[in-house]
Amino acid sequence: MRVNEQGRQYAGPEESALTVSRLVRRMRNILEIELGELWVEGEVSNMRMQSSGHAYFSLKDEGAQISCAMFGAKRREGWEALKDGAQVRVFGEVTIYEARGTAQLVVKKVEAAGQGDLQRRFEELKRKLQEEGLFEQERKQALPAFPRTIGLVTSPTGAALQDMMNVLSRRAPWVKAVLYPVAVQGKGAERGIARAIEQLGEPEKHGLPRCDVLIVGRGGGSLEDLWNFNEEVVARAIAACPIPVVSAVGHEIDFTIADFVADERAPTPSAAAELVVPDGEELKRRVGRMREALRRPVLEALRRGEDVLRYARRGVLARGAEKALREPVLRLDELRGRLGQVVKDRLSEAEAEVRDHRASWKVLHPLVLVERRREGLAQIKLKLRHGMRRRLEGSEAKLVRLRGMVKALGPESAFERGFSITFGPDGKVVRGPEEVKEGEVLETMTKGGVICCVAE
Repeated sequence: MRVNEQGRQYAGPEESALTVSRLVRRMRNILEIELGELWVEGEVSNMRMQSSGHAYFSLKDEGAQISCAMFGAKRREGWEALKDGAQVRVFGEVTIYEARGTAQLVVKKVEAAGQGDLQRRFEELKRKLQEEGLFEQERKQALPAFPRTIGLVTSPTGAALQDMMNVLSRRAPWVKAVLYPVAVQGKGAERGIARAIEQLGEPEKHGLPRCDVLIVGRGGGSLEDLWNFNEEVVARAIAACPIPVVSAVGHEIDFTIADFVADERAPTPSAAAELVVPDGEELKRRVGRMREALRRPVLEALRRGEDVLRYARRGVLARGAEKALREPVLRLDELRGRLGQVVKDRLSEAEAEVRDHRASWKVLHPLVLVERRREGLAQIKLKLRHGMRRRLEGSEAKLVRLRGMVKALGPESAFERGFSITFGPDGKVVRGPEEVKEGEVLETMTKGGVICCVAE
């Protein structure tokens, strides 16, 4: 062993060198022994859940990042918090992945520690644009059924462009594709994307061909890779574009602000190309089916017409027009006679009904009804008059009887027989001398008149 300037021992060239496997294994042992299990906080990025149930992601902050693996993730505590952009605290062991010689954190537990900066910005912009109504379905345009020119806003070197061109050439070779090359990743790329959308929306001002629909997108990547499509300038350019826009950013699981604002969202660039153009082969088959569907009834109608014409030539036309029409003419005359008789009978019935109705209406005519009521009133008036006369005569006879009774039983009859009535000073009848005091003035009523006297 040799000693360097700092006093540390090192192996000389004559001594045997370590293999890479032993070196990496020593590094792993040192990390696992020195650091052991610990808590680490950071932002989740490039999250991938495998069909095996293992989760792979990166944990990062402003200055660095580290690869993480969570084996049997769904059996681990807090695995639901693992989402791109999420701020989390993970508990695990730092080790070395020997096959690649890279540091790795084997996660055993996860705790949510708040949203990451990118995720927070994503949610804030999404909420802002949603409140402005940029996500509303009513403002979105329908895609043309048969576009002739399609604008592609994407990277000229990316696989997304090749995928879209393959689909377009296969499904609709008559369609013209116009590429507006832009950077789809990196600082400032969002301004180039927005400028491309704005210029394709007003192609005459910038010497560009007019497109029927635009596809804006790129291939898959992490949240950071796709972030330019989450910028407000891109969202507002898509919303203001007079041409329908299809957003095709990343894979099916990736969602960006551009997806929410665009008129249509496609899970991948290839799917976007399939969405905007019809399948040429399917159109040919459909036209063939329609041609056959139209051809069959026409041929059938022609065959029926030929049959009719052939039968006519053998039958009616072969016998001559006069003979052919003789029987129909006789039948027509017979029907005409029957029809005339039916009309006469129906008219006779109608006239009888009119007469019956007229007779019934005459009986019920208002003048007849009024005259009947008037006669009834006259009879009632006569009965009332006779009844009143009988009632008055009876009352008059009764009054005469009562007058005679009053006269016979009243004081006048007593006066006729020589009786008189004496009244005291108070006007009351004096019934005996004990009711009179000396000196009182009395009045005595007789047949001949009233006599005044003084009691003694």
